[in-house]
Amino acid sequence: MILCYASGDGLGHLTRLRAVLHTLGVDGPVTVVTASPFAGDPRVTGDWRIVRGTGVTGLAPDEVPEEVIVDAFPAGLKGELIRGDVILPGTKVTHLARLLRWDAYAPMLPADPPRFDRTFVLEPLAPAHEAYLRAVSDEIVPLALTDPPSEPVDVDGWLIVHSGPEAETLELVAYARDMASAEGVRPPMTLVSPQKPDSLAPEVAYLDAYPAWRPGPNVQRIVTAAGFNAVRQFAPWRDIHRMLPFPRSLDDQFARAARARREAGDRSRSPRRRPA
Repeated sequence: MILCYASGDGLGHLTRLRAVLHTLGVDGPVTVVTASPFAGDPRVTGDWRIVRGTGVTGLAPDEVPEEVIVDAFPAGLKGELIRGDVILPGTKVTHLARLLRWDAYAPMLPADPPRFDRTFVLEPLAPAHEAYLRAVSDEIVPLALTDPPSEPVDVDGWLIVHSGPEAETLELVAYARDMASAEGVRPPMTLVSPQKPDSLAPEVAYLDAYPAWRPGPNVQRIVTAAGFNAVRQFAPWRDIHRMLPFPRSLDDQFARAARARREAGDRSRSPRRRPA
């Protein structure tokens, strides 16, 4: 059994975990510790066993995982993971490293944080973050992720994708409409999100689809925030992808969006947040 610790209450941790397990070819039983409400969606979690919570709890005394995978936060969301948490001798410990606001996270590290047999670096990290991981990892290597196969989401016009919260979803819709107005076009727009906002403009179509990362041939523009999965998954369509970064306590969407624009040769205009 592989035990995955995916702290955080969003959809991104589970989507990233799906891609990691697919990339590594894991086909055995998987137990995921998460507080995400999206863990109840079988489209997201499939046949994983879900343990609700924010700590590594819920395992029977005789359950010893072959491997523990710690996603994103090397000591848990709030520094709650310490060396020895269901990590017994002989258990491989893997960390999945993505960009963090290291200045905000580092003060939460416990005095006895976990050590890792290997750390997979999924995107460029801040220098201090990478230096820390090198100090606590026996091996640190990059890993390019491949998502499980899925059907394309094919809609006419512009595709807006976000899992929430609702205020951000509506801001993304407003950003797309402002962008269209500035360009002098009136494309049909479709929002893909787990929940339809109550005040969604009637001219914007709504679709609940997961996964929603592969656009069909009729999609002319993709509008998302700048979370890890959106930037990674829509990289092949960077020429039609526009990002609106949102502030996060531990994730740096602004740095990720800036890097994506640099890597794309700044082919698109830098997005700006709408006034509050």
